[in-house]
Amino acid sequence: MKNSIAERIADFLKNFPPFFSLIYTELVAISNEIQVIHVEKNHVLFKIGDKTHPFFYIVKEGAIGLSVTSDAEETLIDKCDEGDILGLRPFFAKDNYLMTAKAREESLLYAIPIEVFKPYVSQNAEVLNFLLESFASNTRNPYDKENKGKLISENVIYTEQSSEIQYFQPISYTKTPITASGKDIVKFVAQTMSQSKIGSVIIQENNLPVGIVTDKDLRSKIATGLFPIDIPVNQIMSAPVITVPENISIAETQMMMLKHNVGHLCVTVDGTNKSKIMGIISEHDVVVAQANNPGVLLKQTKRATRSKELKAVREKLNDLIQNSLDKNIPIQHISSLVGEINIAITKRAVELAIEKMEKEPPTRFAWMNIGSQGRKEQLLMTDQDNALVFEDVEEQHYDDVKKYFLELAEKVTKTLHKVGYEFCPAEMMANNPMWCKSVTDWNKQYNSWINKPGEKGILMCSIFFDYDFIVGDASLVDLISENIFANVHNNQLFYAYLGTDALKNPPPLGFFRQFLVEEDGEHKDTFDIKSRALMPLIDAARLLVLSQAIKGINNTYQRYKKLAELEPQNADLFESCAEAFSTLTLFRTEEGLANNNNGRYLNLNELSKSDKVKLKNAFQPIRAIQDAIKNRFQLTYFT
Repeated sequence: MKNSIAERIADFLKNFPPFFSLIYTELVAISNEIQVIHVEKNHVLFKIGDKTHPFFYIVKEGAIGLSVTSDAEETLIDKCDEGDILGLRPFFAKDNYLMTAKAREESLLYAIPIEVFKPYVSQNAEVLNFLLESFASNTRNPYDKENKGKLISENVIYTEQSSEIQYFQPISYTKTPITASGKDIVKFVAQTMSQSKIGSVIIQENNLPVGIVTDKDLRSKIATGLFPIDIPVNQIMSAPVITVPENISIAETQMMMLKHNVGHLCVTVDGTNKSKIMGIISEHDVVVAQANNPGVLLKQTKRATRSKELKAVREKLNDLIQNSLDKNIPIQHISSLVGEINIAITKRAVELAIEKMEKEPPTRFAWMNIGSQGRKEQLLMTDQDNALVFEDVEEQHYDDVKKYFLELAEKVTKTLHKVGYEFCPAEMMANNPMWCKSVTDWNKQYNSWINKPGEKGILMCSIFFDYDFIVGDASLVDLISENIFANVHNNQLFYAYLGTDALKNPPPLGFFRQFLVEEDGEHKDTFDIKSRALMPLIDAARLLVLSQAIKGINNTYQRYKKLAELEPQNADLFESCAEAFSTLTLFRTEEGLANNNNGRYLNLNELSKSDKVKLKNAFQPIRAIQDAIKNRFQLTYFT
């Protein structure tokens, strides 16, 4: 006999994640076990410290607020509306609830038994991934009396005894991963996984990662009969495998998993697939490391339907930066996290713009961030710099295709402006016809800058040679990169011009170690930390990675770290440059947050004596790296 109530519940569930990943008969079977709960306004479903229920819940109608309470003050963390899930703690942790769930209006909930749903989680990787990402909720620090209510991170576990930030701690991972050759037979790899009780095997060639095989691959490709079990494993592996450095933090780990929609990360010596395998990180490692991290800022970004919602995310990000600094979190970790969320905001802005267009993109394209955004160094709210590349099309279609993408870029840049990213005064944005081109036209543009490096060309090199793919088709950006490195190889004239430009700002100290400050204008007597201190290090790093053909590393700090690895004889110099860059970035960030600006100009009178000494010490590597550039590129006669 049909159960019409169960079918109505199933019809509701099928519209929401993770239930839409299940087949209808499975939904009906689950719905037969579901309890329907009516919750009056202000009624508490569960509160902090309660033992976990045998159910988790999905909101059918109404709204449930999630909150924490301290000193009798309730702080709302998140609001669950129709289709939202709450109460997932029993899936992943045995301890009691860490938040209170209270109806903000009269609500109807479906209570889904944990034991009934667990088999579907283990059988469906998409369901598991969703639950992991949704586990618990964003939280604010209720125990920080000076900054009550300010967002610290999504990965913090609060207790009465401790509010230690675990989010930025290095994650523990498996340091002896099981590996296999791409030529190994699937059957034997599967047997190894079963015997070792592991869910993944890294596929390697010469101890370099080339792919990965997981339980999901075996279920979806072998168990279904799509592939036979006696074929080489490289025919079913997922490739490329996403690689990360061995000191990656919990925050960065989850961001990478969310960004690439994967459940495993391969740890290598330098974080690329060109270096030795060191270990593997799984979603389980993230859950074990911190039991309460949903990545809510990313969740809110992905759900945003208006620029106002994206702006709210960016404003919360400012709170995250401030509170992370208060906790002495390393600035490079903060920069990495903020960079990923900035990327997510830009990506969503592009997606929303496409939705507003009358038709889909006429051809493949890629949106790029350039300049400081391209280096993931935009901690503070500064102007936007971006560009767009679309694939080559027939000449008769070129104008129409370019017109479409210029209109799209106009919508994106306006959205980003509303979020808080100011328009670039120099109009270095994708809505400018000069910076919206086909692959061929972009290659011609770069070739002109490289092979005819005049003053204007070198200026563009300082912006357009720091770029980062955001959304679209990454292969188009790869084509540009390949062209750039082919043209700069052994191009001594180009390096001479670029090197000369890198030397234009000498160390910012005059006689008797006095700061060189602005002599007139709006910022008279202040110190320009961007032009006088940060840019010399940024320019030097860019020149050196281009000359070394180092691809895929855009961040200045990471560039120096990579150079230190490649040139052990100069490691001390490059390490000192990396640390100096971090110190200077910290000064600028603190200045910007304190004065609600971009932090470019420091009021030296407000610095303590020890801070002035620290700032001056950060200038020392500038002279050393500029001397090294003069010698390496023989620039004596150019400077």
